[in-house]
Amino acid sequence: MRVNARILQAPLTGVKRYLSAMLEAWPEPQPQLLSPPKWAAHGPGGHAWEQFVLPARLAGELLWSPVHSGPLAVRNQVVTVHDLVPLDHPEWLSPGFASWYRFMLPRLLRQARHVIAISRFTRSRLLEMTDLPAARISVVANGVASLFQPPCSEQAGAAEVTMRQQLGLGEFPYLLSVGTLEPRKNLERLLAAWSRALPGLPRDLHLVIAGAPGSRLVFAGSSGRCQSRLPERVVRLGRVADEQLPMLYAAAEWFVYLSLYEGFGLPPLEALACGTPVIISDLEVFDEVVTDAAVRVDPTDIDAIARCLQRAVADRQRRAALAERARPAAAPFTWQSSARQTATILARFD
Repeated sequence: MRVNARILQAPLTGVKRYLSAMLEAWPEPQPQLLSPPKWAAHGPGGHAWEQFVLPARLAGELLWSPVHSGPLAVRNQVVTVHDLVPLDHPEWLSPGFASWYRFMLPRLLRQARHVIAISRFTRSRLLEMTDLPAARISVVANGVASLFQPPCSEQAGAAEVTMRQQLGLGEFPYLLSVGTLEPRKNLERLLAAWSRALPGLPRDLHLVIAGAPGSRLVFAGSSGRCQSRLPERVVRLGRVADEQLPMLYAAAEWFVYLSLYEGFGLPPLEALACGTPVIISDLEVFDEVVTDAAVRVDPTDIDAIARCLQRAVADRQRRAALAERARPAAAPFTWQSSARQTATILARFD
């Protein structure tokens, strides 16, 4: 079995982190990776390598394409699908990106031998949006890396001080949002709700936003315009290194994730693994990811979000109760389990 590892040459994204984590946890023997040269890692060059060069390197072996893109000429292939944003919401993507995936993805899935979805929600969307039979789609959930856990009590204070110094954060308490900065992450409404909630929030509380731009270069706003002036007491960090993320999660009062659409939603699970309670969108997929370990809110209702922020911060007893549920809720999701399940599925077709 060989792996379409084109994504490993691209800039860091959620799907690149997915494949890196899966390969690190993969049971022996390790699969053979097929990657393009760096100049053909992404964009038109990457797609050309994937469609025309990769098939010639397979020698008839099974190919696993782990990030919903693969060569259309290869039938002996298993494809992992993370979400159906190009089909459900092409307006959130650049026109060229959306057009290519709307053309390529349905054709790729129809001719692949099997499809792996990362959630039951994604599987249900596949069944609704394509003519794939149910038997050809399996579900393997994402995992949480072992580094996402609270620091031990003896080291927590020093670790938090170090993290704040490294990231330039003051000693203030904060709510945290982590994710790629793109329209579906709904930052426009989060910032608007934060502004409305400020009069009812503690005077020293801040909102910290961490994440790098996505495939469509926006910071906040479904209109695609970059918001240059942030509301009061909002700190934008940009991309945060993986080794700094666990303490950033653990030190937050709440983690806030108001995405409009997710195929899985890994950041809320990482926050829970670090013992941090979560405020999350009322999306179907989160019924299987965070279950009852979070506060739900309508991500389209700015007033409801503002009230939710105020109540969450004020109710210390509720926060403590949800923090107790946080780590047990995340515990079943491990990359070792994800890798083992995926390897078992691939072995059926190899």
